[in-house]
Amino acid sequence: MLEKRYLPQGVYTALVTPFRDGELDKAAWERLVARQIEAGVAGLVPVGCTGEAAALDRAEREWLVRACVAAAKGRCAVVAGAGSNVTRTTIAQTRDAAAWGADAAMLISPYYNKPQQHGLIAHYGAVARAVDLPLVLYNVPGRTAVNILPATVRALAAEPNVVAVKEASGDLKQIAEVCTVPDLQVFSGDDGLNLDIYALGGAGTVSVVSNLLPRTLVRTWDAWRAGDAAGARDLAERTRPIVEACFRETNPVPVKELLSLMGLCTHDLRLPLVPALPENRAWLQTVHVGLLGELLAGEGS
Repeated sequence: MLEKRYLPQGVYTALVTPFRDGELDKAAWERLVARQIEAGVAGLVPVGCTGEAAALDRAEREWLVRACVAAAKGRCAVVAGAGSNVTRTTIAQTRDAAAWGADAAMLISPYYNKPQQHGLIAHYGAVARAVDLPLVLYNVPGRTAVNILPATVRALAAEPNVVAVKEASGDLKQIAEVCTVPDLQVFSGDDGLNLDIYALGGAGTVSVVSNLLPRTLVRTWDAWRAGDAAGARDLAERTRPIVEACFRETNPVPVKELLSLMGLCTHDLRLPLVPALPENRAWLQTVHVGLLGELLAGEGS
């Protein structure tokens, strides 16, 4: 078997896509990306679910990925979202990610179609054989209505360029089994379960919260890796209310609201997503003034 090109371990930020007046806010994108790199994240994930990828056209995806790659300059990995619910479209988008300079592609399971487990093997296997790029499977049944079961992950891990899975099933028993699959990295896809997945042998996290608190998430990972479990738990407990805030409504609605309060981008979204309800916006403002403000002071932001 060909040697696998594994990803650096640590914190990957599932980046929001900033908009202004319906168009990409390119200046805000550059600010957001630079802030993440300066915080020492292991990687960046542009044009994923948090980045409203389904609402972006190809030209927009290209600009975002290329700008991300140019800013990273090899200092961190760039894992571009490239999945869709059509296999040939996923192949085309994964080829695009490779051409645009991404280090790997993250592929969500086909949504709406709801393929069987052997359909998932056929889908991901077709992409793996068509594109020479490291691939990250993304298991998020809450969005796709299909769960990638451990036996399916095990079968797909035999593909030389299937190197990792982002696990957002929320099922720790399942995730523990996935963590026993040889030759595969497992990343947390649920900020609330980061430490649980690290303890199972996880290679890091693909985080929404790190849009807001990249240094805190990096320090939590570093503490865990250094054997300072108590320090990692303390940081995780301090950030838990922020995790809850980020999922008050559908992601990325709350995190964009908080980023707008921080002055980093607008809270603009693309339909069918809309800004948070007024009562939730008011609540997020109190979060920003209170605990988030305290944590940001520790970030040097």
